[in-house]
Amino acid sequence: MSAPATLLPPVRDEYERPLEAPGELASAAPLPTARRIFAHSWVSKTLIAFALIAAWEIAARLISNDLLLPTFGATLSAFVQGVWSGELLAKTAVSMSVLLRGYLLGAAFAFVLTSLAVSTRVGRDLLSMLTAMFNPLPSIALLPLALLWFGLGTGSLLFVLVHAVLWPLALNTYSGFQSVPATLKMTGRNYGLSGLRHVLLILVPAALPSILAGLRVGWAFAWRTLIAAELVFGASSGSGGLGWYIFQNRNELYTDRVFAGLAAVIVIGLLVEHLVFDTLERVTVRRWGVQQ
Repeated sequence: MSAPATLLPPVRDEYERPLEAPGELASAAPLPTARRIFAHSWVSKTLIAFALIAAWEIAARLISNDLLLPTFGATLSAFVQGVWSGELLAKTAVSMSVLLRGYLLGAAFAFVLTSLAVSTRVGRDLLSMLTAMFNPLPSIALLPLALLWFGLGTGSLLFVLVHAVLWPLALNTYSGFQSVPATLKMTGRNYGLSGLRHVLLILVPAALPSILAGLRVGWAFAWRTLIAAELVFGASSGSGGLGWYIFQNRNELYTDRVFAGLAAVIVIGLLVEHLVFDTLERVTVRRWGVQQ
């Protein structure tokens, strides 16, 4: 009896398939003009801004009451007049001076807390307890207490600003430190890094996306807290920054100037968001390939 024949799988003949050049492929099927234009985010954002301005203008003309809602043209005129006279610039300088000091203090305290939290068990428990207690507490709610402790001065504003920045930045930074791979941590220990050097040279670069996110959130919280605090602080002391500018013009029924002050708050927020944080993100985490 003969042995059964061995079954072999079918073998396909080899062949080559020429690939089209990238240039030929792109020229064969170009994208529509509209899609190529809207592929740029700044174009769509600009169109959205124009749409919002148009809706504002239509609503103002329908209401037809400058005391309730001035037109965009009237607000723009008040804004340009405030900048030209220097009043709006002076108020902005006062607000930004206080904001930068409070922001830097809050960032420094957040770095100290998170460094303790990743180094010791007591520091971790301390950060967890403090953030659970104070993070849900609105910063503006502490302003009466700050006025009682620090009086009608910059100290009260700095107190609420530190509170606004400290907790979101500390939480984001600690979360970023916790997400650092164990391999990187062990590499740092193998090189003899410990304590502050381990945090600065290993944890901070690896957790930079989370730290930048915390800086963004802390900036937004600090900016809106400062404007809200200046409404009360300016009303109490008779001076202040953009918040006091808005409050004073509201009392005098200059609604166009009120909207000009609000526009200044929005413009400053957009400039800081795109010129500072986007640039910082582009030259660090995106350039290093940590984030797409």
